[in-house]
Amino acid sequence: MKSLLKFSLVLTALILSFTAFSQGTLKGTIIDIANNEGLPGASVTVVGTTTGAITDMNGTFSFEAPASGKVEIKFVGYKTITRAFAVASGETTNLGKIGMAASSTLLGDIVIVGVADVARERETPVAVSTIRAAEIQEKLGSQEFPELLNNTPSVYATKQGGGFGDARINIRGFSQENIAVMINGVPVNDMESGAVYWSNWSGLSDVTTAMQVQRGLGSSKLAISSVGGTINILTKTTDAKKGGRIGLNIGNDGYNKMLVSYSTGKMDNNLAVSALFSRTAGNGYVDGTKFRGTNYFFGVGYQPNKKNDFQFTVTGAPQWHHQRSYAPSISKYLGTETEPDIRYNGDWGTLDGEEFSFRRNFYHKPVAALNWDLNLSEKSKISTAFYASVGRGGGTGEIGRINGTRQYALPTNTDGGVDVDNIQNWNSGGVTPEFISSFDDDETDVREQFNGGNYNTGNNGHPSGGGKYGHDNGITRRASMNSHNWIGTISNFNTKLSDNLSFDFGVDLRKYTGIHYRRVENLLGADGYIDYDNTNFDNSSLTDAGGVLVTETYAADFSSLLNVFANVDDEQKIDYHNDGKVNWLGAFTQLEYKINRVTAFVQAGVSQQGFQRIDYFNYLDSDAEQTSGWEQILGGNIKGGLNFNIDDNNNIFFNTGFYSKQPNFRSVYPNYTTNDVNEDLINEKIVGMEIGYGFKSNDKKFTANVNLYRTTWTDRFISLSQNIQINDSTEVRGVARITGVKEIHSGVEFDANYRINDMFQLRGMFSMGDWKYANDVDFEFNNDAQEVIEVGTLYLKDVKVGDAAQTTARLGLDIRPTKDFKVDFNWRTASKIYADIDALSFSQEDHKGSLLLPSYSLLDAGLSYTLRFGDNDGQSLGFRLNANNLLDTKYISESETNIHAEDGSELYNGLDTSNRVFFGLGRTWNFGVNYRF
Repeated sequence: MKSLLKFSLVLTALILSFTAFSQGTLKGTIIDIANNEGLPGASVTVVGTTTGAITDMNGTFSFEAPASGKVEIKFVGYKTITRAFAVASGETTNLGKIGMAASSTLLGDIVIVGVADVARERETPVAVSTIRAAEIQEKLGSQEFPELLNNTPSVYATKQGGGFGDARINIRGFSQENIAVMINGVPVNDMESGAVYWSNWSGLSDVTTAMQVQRGLGSSKLAISSVGGTINILTKTTDAKKGGRIGLNIGNDGYNKMLVSYSTGKMDNNLAVSALFSRTAGNGYVDGTKFRGTNYFFGVGYQPNKKNDFQFTVTGAPQWHHQRSYAPSISKYLGTETEPDIRYNGDWGTLDGEEFSFRRNFYHKPVAALNWDLNLSEKSKISTAFYASVGRGGGTGEIGRINGTRQYALPTNTDGGVDVDNIQNWNSGGVTPEFISSFDDDETDVREQFNGGNYNTGNNGHPSGGGKYGHDNGITRRASMNSHNWIGTISNFNTKLSDNLSFDFGVDLRKYTGIHYRRVENLLGADGYIDYDNTNFDNSSLTDAGGVLVTETYAADFSSLLNVFANVDDEQKIDYHNDGKVNWLGAFTQLEYKINRVTAFVQAGVSQQGFQRIDYFNYLDSDAEQTSGWEQILGGNIKGGLNFNIDDNNNIFFNTGFYSKQPNFRSVYPNYTTNDVNEDLINEKIVGMEIGYGFKSNDKKFTANVNLYRTTWTDRFISLSQNIQINDSTEVRGVARITGVKEIHSGVEFDANYRINDMFQLRGMFSMGDWKYANDVDFEFNNDAQEVIEVGTLYLKDVKVGDAAQTTARLGLDIRPTKDFKVDFNWRTASKIYADIDALSFSQEDHKGSLLLPSYSLLDAGLSYTLRFGDNDGQSLGFRLNANNLLDTKYISESETNIHAEDGSELYNGLDTSNRVFFGLGRTWNFGVNYRF
């Protein structure tokens, strides 16, 4: 037996030695033949094995390979290719540069979902820009995801108030509520408002393979809200080869991020597993905007045979961050100085020496998806995505008053922020269980000013509940919860009817419930909060003054986010509690024709959206009207386009479409306190047209695109929350509802890329829009009690559409002295920036139009270096330094008011200082180190 064991050990050692001796190193570089740039993230695998590697940031790969065989090379959006090789034992074979061409399907096996509608170069007749994973990982740094798109035509992205994840984006003058955002073809816009909250996707950049922006109606077959454009984000696939990444990033104002990821590669049992975890934290550039977030991704892929491919993924990004949600006036930024303090934030202070903000956003929105690609035959396949999302969280704010004064109007602390310590002193002074009987109705509080110190009452009440002491007895921090449960499926059947004609048909089914209520987050020293709003409170729980004493508090931090399945029914709710339900039944179809140099398509989509509202506070449980009926609204679109490749260098395209867009949930139920349906419901109509031209030089070094567009939007409904003055003295908070709005957005876009040589590359873009309102419209202003305060006409005809730059340009330069060292510069400018409209500024015919903000230009710079280990290019240490707004330019990115300067006005940069604006961030920097193995 011992002899047999010795023989086995010797034989095993000989086999291993022979195997090691018979292997050599295979290396090479994968490039895009269109521009000779390296393709990072491409998979290179020996056919019939799991041996292989993923290309690094420069497109290079290296791994131990058998003596001979073929390698299969895949990359998202490119045609899969194979190359034969032979490697001498113990030697290195360099396959050199291997060029990959854009795929006619642009999806490839590496994309985890087959339902994504990705535009194809020189085939799909739409205006499109694509950003690859390498650029995202390299240049994003501490920026927000949408900001990367500022270098594409007709895109304007800002950080708004500057909080973590609070960025927003406009495309062709349309806000992100009217831009379709999809992850692997699955829509993620909020089902009630259409909004996209980027803080919910703060870790998405870590798992993104590519991001594509289709401007205009786009090529998506779904009946979605792509008025301005479509952003399609393609995420990490579990088909990645074996390897991992460890990253560390630091930056200004305490920014720090740590990341670790690993993929098993495809194992012998045909399973592949990928996982990623990251943590981000910092103090924020803007005062009082501390944040913390984590991101996780887990994926399992299984391909039992050539016909079936299953991919299961779960990703989420629980986070909390403090905000600057209310745009301060320019005079607040200036204070007593001549230059503004652009970090100023009036929403925060300190409590017991720690940062305390009345505006804190906290949310966790995990998304799980099961994707199944089924090849029925060589001609037909079905791609299906089943997905579910459970969102939990909301945003905090103040509620209550002190001597009739709201928190934002109280005297500030010495730093100009909220005097939170003194608010707590007020709330906690002389509190007893009978605190609600501290005042009589006719008693006047002698403390007429809020001036600090301890007080002899700790009463806290609802600011508008109508209770005996509801207006003046203190201030708490409440949380407005906007949770949801969302499930859906998208399935697409594709078949080739002939060599030239393909047909698609699919369904888009969604079921959504939004859960809206408020809860007490921090009593700030008070014994409780008295709520008067729930008509279903048990009479036995009422206090002597009426109303219900609420003492339960719920933290707005990670502890409240991790368990997204926690029961919220037993939480003590205040102010309001209602559910919004949306059911979506959609179907779509497409015919695509290809012959020689021509590609043409026609699409049609239809959706029926059902809306229902349940109000648990304003209707008795026994009242049948507590639950509204279903409001069913039909909508849809039809689109078509054609691309003609004149020759190998030139192509032209044209597309047009019509979209009948249903109003969103908040338009169907415009009153926040009732289930009354909007009597003026009507679908919005969008007509889009676009023509374009593309050029690519014979040597592939120069590419350029130019296109013209026109979009007409009619019967639009706009709801604006704002204050309005009554009788020239009293200011009332409420909502202006504007109906029948017509907008016309037209413009020209240009982008180009010129690779001068292996060292220098130029990138540029220019866009000029003419976005304006086309008619005068009626408006109605309602106060918080839903009473009509004022009706009238808004004279909007020929007024410029605001909230975005109508003219933008960009020039970028990449300098690469060696394969592993690069320096890049990017200059961009924005002009013709108009303030957002508000009802007060256009109610008179002699108004001065939209307020024009000053133009600005910004310079960004970056430096990259990759250190490789020996002959194994699969292991590397990468370094990246980014500096954004390198010249520390002060600029106004947006304005919420249209106050034109008059004689005697105090001015800053030509603007009346009473305008409420957001300044863009000054100079920021970040430095990252990534180890790949």
